[in-house]
Amino acid sequence: MSAGRYSYGPWHDGPDPLAPPVDLRAALEQLGRDVMDGSSPRSALDELLRRGTDDTSGLDELTRRLWERRSRIQRRHNLDGTLREVRELLDRALAAERTALFPDPSDDARFREARLDALPPGTAGAVRDLADYDWRSAEAREAYQQIRDKLGQELMESRFQGMKQALSEMRPEDAERIRAMMADLNDLLLAHLRGDDTTDQFARFMSRHGEFFPENPRTVEDLIDALAARAAAAQRMMNSMSAQQRAELSELMGNAFGDPRLVEQVATLDANLRALRPGEDWTSSARFRGQDPLGLGEGAQAMADLAELDALAEQLSQSYPGARLEDIDLEALQRQLGDDAGVDARRLSELERELRAQGLLERAADGSLRLSPKALRRLGETALSDVVSALRAGRGERDTANAGAAGEPIGSSRPWRFGDTEAWDVPRTVRNAVLRSVSAGTGRVRLDVSDVEVVETEQRARAAVALCVDTSWSMVQDGRWVPMKRTALALHHLVSTRFRSDDLSLITFGRHASTVDIGGLTALEGVWEQGTNLHHALLLAGRHLRRNPDAQPVVLVVTDGEPTAHLEPDGHAEFHYPTTPRTLRKTLAEVDSLAKLGASVTVFMLGEDPSLAAFVDLIARRSGGRVVAPDLDGLGSAVVGDYLRTRRPRQ
Repeated sequence: MSAGRYSYGPWHDGPDPLAPPVDLRAALEQLGRDVMDGSSPRSALDELLRRGTDDTSGLDELTRRLWERRSRIQRRHNLDGTLREVRELLDRALAAERTALFPDPSDDARFREARLDALPPGTAGAVRDLADYDWRSAEAREAYQQIRDKLGQELMESRFQGMKQALSEMRPEDAERIRAMMADLNDLLLAHLRGDDTTDQFARFMSRHGEFFPENPRTVEDLIDALAARAAAAQRMMNSMSAQQRAELSELMGNAFGDPRLVEQVATLDANLRALRPGEDWTSSARFRGQDPLGLGEGAQAMADLAELDALAEQLSQSYPGARLEDIDLEALQRQLGDDAGVDARRLSELERELRAQGLLERAADGSLRLSPKALRRLGETALSDVVSALRAGRGERDTANAGAAGEPIGSSRPWRFGDTEAWDVPRTVRNAVLRSVSAGTGRVRLDVSDVEVVETEQRARAAVALCVDTSWSMVQDGRWVPMKRTALALHHLVSTRFRSDDLSLITFGRHASTVDIGGLTALEGVWEQGTNLHHALLLAGRHLRRNPDAQPVVLVVTDGEPTAHLEPDGHAEFHYPTTPRTLRKTLAEVDSLAKLGASVTVFMLGEDPSLAAFVDLIARRSGGRVVAPDLDGLGSAVVGDYLRTRRPRQ
């Protein structure tokens, strides 16, 4: 290209460098929601790819369109197009010949008419018997020649894609060129079948006959692959016909180009390809029930399309071992469904690749897929953002007015006092020394203890936070599972990013209670297990608070049912429904223990169970806490809001 001149065209060399980046936030939100709902990350990723995103069709939609196109091909077409067209040409030739013979009173004319009347009723038999007939009518002769050319074109098109168009204007020398090509092709395939080195032979073949192969195969293996796929499609088309249609068409093909040797060469070609590619589908069939007739070449293409659609459907199913979206043949998908389908499949592939490349998915020690800490942070950020929007409030802090203790600088300074441990405010200290020395008239600046100023700070008190969440089956059954997890994510993200000195413990309780990390809680699956062991959860909460004696204690409980289980001294979880006085007493005893540690218990009550309402009200009165009854959409803002309330300074 000369200097100053440019050429523009579609980008084909890999992903479009100017395409907008894949939106991972919405995808991760969907992925995280499915994981929190109990799906494994692998299943959640598969579901995301099947479902797609707002602007990208998923694998399920693409598969639906594939099956719709497959059904449309079979519903609209039938396979007797060649037989019909040959019959029409034959009837035209016979009518023209009879018209030409009728005015002639000679015996020869009557003999010819008698011969025409004695033709077999079948199309193939009539065409065969007329092979040596000397046509009186030029129109009839031309129609009969069209039959031969038509059969030759259809036969070639069924084995060589695009051949029909290349032979649309048949010349006498074309038939000889085709016979020469077929002879050379069979020699090449036979040599390759024997195991000979056919590199040079293939190069000579393509140099001589390359015009018949617009797909431009690079190697003999590429050539065999293309020819075998086409020949197998033609065979499946023949299998799909009735026995009568198949016999008649096979007999007709002996008249292709008026040379029976051609069909013999095609039979040899098919035998060679079967031997070279036995794995191709040579035996199946399909049912065509439409009204639009297809010729032999078009029928072979329809069968090839059906096979390609089946292969694409398998690729889109991703159900085989080691399946990846990179396996999808984008060019084939675009051929069958259009460019937009190729774009959607490419976006899904990029989405899967980016989720892995950006570290949002990782392998666990057992080889399973899980959300990475980075993904959990992003999910927490999204959950917290939703909560903050619901709160319609700014960032909350809890500060004390104890200036002079280690903490956050507030922008001012003060004179140093004995025992201070804060950092010096160096500029102010030097300035004080200079001003004092100048006012004293001394020539040299000397630093005195009276010059020293320290940075003034606010002390930020720590909090030990225990979030106890109910994981009994009723939470799953009543649709509270995901809101509970999003609440925990939001609180965890808030503590880990804005109140880093706080110590948050996540405690789940069903029949038993346990301490989990945020990854474990996010991936926790609902289990059919009876029991709400708040007693065990409060025991673990108390243990957490005692590990942080210098921190402000905060206990938050999310539950939808009164306690129905408690922990015995031997570690056994005792379950009773309805609850028993012993379970209630042991649970309230732990509430009292937490109150002695200075912790008030805030209970977030889900549902409208009167017995639960009475019990949590008792907890609030005994611990100095409170009861909040949010709806599911407001659970996150209620929990985070209450946490922020405890972080405000106490006057």
